[in-house]
Amino acid sequence: MPKNKGKGGKNRKRGKNEADDEKRELVFKEDGQEYAQVLRMLGNGRCEAACIDGTKRLCHIRGKMHKKVWIAAGDIVLVGLRDYQDDKADVILKYMPDEARLLKAYGELPENTRLNEGIAGGLDEEEDGAGDDYIEFEDEDIDKI
Repeated sequence: MPKNKGKGGKNRKRGKNEADDEKRELVFKEDGQEYAQVLRMLGNGRCEAACIDGTKRLCHIRGKMHKKVWIAAGDIVLVGLRDYQDDKADVILKYMPDEARLLKAYGELPENTRLNEGIAGGLDEEEDGAGDDYIEFEDEDIDKI
């Protein structure tokens, strides 16, 4: 039988993730950076995001965040733009929902940005309530059945 020489397995690598609860300083964009909303995850550390400047870009999640910070569709992220490729960017930071609300309040994000919803902006389904599955029957309708 081989002896285990390491200090632990997969669960040790994951850590306890205690830093989530702490408040961190709100990071604003600098030149060469842009706010974006994730449209869909593509796998292999990549996602498609709609930047605030109106461009849809293929974003690469940097190695420091890969498998440590989970990014889902609809999340607000800070991306670093590339000088040599305008249609690609790198995800630098994921904003927590309360940080995204603060960015919207400060006017950094446009008012039409939809926050903390699974599907990113522009896809308005069933806003008028026509898609309700609840059907109300009268008593006489029930008696006929």
